[in-house]
Amino acid sequence: MSFLSRIMVLKSRAHFSAGGRGRPSMRGASFEGTRKRKSAQAKNRVGLLIAGFVAFYGVIGGRLVQYGFAMPEVTSSILPADRFMASRPDIVDRNGEVLATDIRTVSLFAEPHKIVDADEVIEKLATVLNDLDVKGTYTKLRSNSHFQWLRRQLTPKQQSQILALGIPGIGFRPEKRRFYPGGRTAAHLVGYVNIDNRGVAGMERYIDSQGLADLAAVGMTSDQPLEPVKLSIDLRVQAIVQQVVAELIGKYSAIGAGAVVIDVHTGEILGMASAPDFDPNDPNGVDAEKGWMNRMSNSTFEMGSTFKSFTLAMGLDDGKMNLQSSFDARFPIRIGGFTIKDFHGKGRVLSVPEIFQYSSNIGTAKIADMVGIAGHKDFLTRLGLLSRMKTELPEIAMPSQPREWKKINSITISFGHGVSTTPLQTAVAGAALVNGGKLVPPTFLPRTQAQADEIATQVMKPTTSKDMRFLFEWNGINGSGRNARVAGFNVGGKTGTADKVVNGRYAHDKNFNAFLSAFPMDNPRYVVLSFSDEPKTDKGNGAALAAMSAAPMVKEIIARSAPILGVKPKFGNDGSALLVSY
Repeated sequence: MSFLSRIMVLKSRAHFSAGGRGRPSMRGASFEGTRKRKSAQAKNRVGLLIAGFVAFYGVIGGRLVQYGFAMPEVTSSILPADRFMASRPDIVDRNGEVLATDIRTVSLFAEPHKIVDADEVIEKLATVLNDLDVKGTYTKLRSNSHFQWLRRQLTPKQQSQILALGIPGIGFRPEKRRFYPGGRTAAHLVGYVNIDNRGVAGMERYIDSQGLADLAAVGMTSDQPLEPVKLSIDLRVQAIVQQVVAELIGKYSAIGAGAVVIDVHTGEILGMASAPDFDPNDPNGVDAEKGWMNRMSNSTFEMGSTFKSFTLAMGLDDGKMNLQSSFDARFPIRIGGFTIKDFHGKGRVLSVPEIFQYSSNIGTAKIADMVGIAGHKDFLTRLGLLSRMKTELPEIAMPSQPREWKKINSITISFGHGVSTTPLQTAVAGAALVNGGKLVPPTFLPRTQAQADEIATQVMKPTTSKDMRFLFEWNGINGSGRNARVAGFNVGGKTGTADKVVNGRYAHDKNFNAFLSAFPMDNPRYVVLSFSDEPKTDKGNGAALAAMSAAPMVKEIIARSAPILGVKPKFGNDGSALLVSY
């Protein structure tokens, strides 16, 4: 085919195609309609998809806004469940004064898997945290974990400075920190918590033992405020007791001291302090180790001549003697290779009040011998002096006594050697001597007299208690208790000066001095016990004697706290204190 022929054929085909486009066929119209329908369906699907995305992310955005207003503090979802701290209840005194409360703080954590350069992070953090543990922090940052605590309970200033550093992989977790407004004032009573806000000692530990710790362990506690826990103590009285005890340490360089004020009818502890003490806001401070021991309830001592109070009460209650009875105290008692003699012997027959007044070991020993070993042990058992005391405070020591009571044991125990008890339980037993003969378990929580009467145990005759009130006041006026007298408040009691046991032997240069007292003796309402442990004899003023170191503590406590406790003074016509007739 020639070139021209090919041109003619191509023109003919082009004319046919042009004619086709100018006159649409039925097949072309059908195709166009289908294409339009598919286009509309596609647009509808896209519109539905866009609407779905808008709705989905709108809900998410709304919830985020809601959470933002409800929980302004951002938390990390990577923290383990047991790290989410719940609130602890406030602890308040009997008048509602705050002793312990939660405050908000933040702690610094790291997500090691997000840390790029551990050295750079440490270098930056060290500019804010001067005492940063570089080696330990580096180990944490290079670990394979997703969460590591770096520093607990930062100050607001530290948080602000670290935020300004802009370190990736570092965050803050809002936490609770326990704060004790009174510091040392009630350290051994209130106790303290650990870094995870769990009770370690004192009433803080008691609160956890009542179920708070168990609830926290299973995640059933909340961030909502809890009802405060009210204690029996009066913060004003507590502050006085703590100050007097601390001053004794400084005055006589004693290794320990303590005091307690107890309501004799309800068993409530109004104030109790032990020194040395510590600051519960910094329980691991430099002086904390020597101050952790609560000597009032968690240490046992031979209470010396204060035990003569119980021996005389035992003799009176047994019925084999009365206040008019007398005992021959002219000669020492020799038994089992030991010689029992009086410190300031009178060398004559002594009446019962004189035995108490002159603190006669010989007279007291003869009273114990008259009652007998079984009766002696039974009486002290009834007073709770031979068993572990039951109360809310966790730190309670077990008394010690001879495995087998022999005559020599009974005699020495009669004047306070051979049995070791806690000062607190000695004070509780002392309350039974003056409140009508009822042993009331001590409590650190509020208790009414009606509630106390339900649990009280009658351990001696009311007449015995009446006689003991007379002896307490007699000794307060005529004996070793004179240095505890406060004009108008009828203070009575019994001193106790005991040599301490060192390496199995009594050391005559190391004393434990105590004073067991009550006031006002015409109608006793409170027992006050004080002690000084190893006051230095080179301080002068008779520091080795309880009358000079322990009794003045009671005087100071009563003089300052009696008005707070609502005790009104009574005076005779000449302005002197009254001796009540029994």
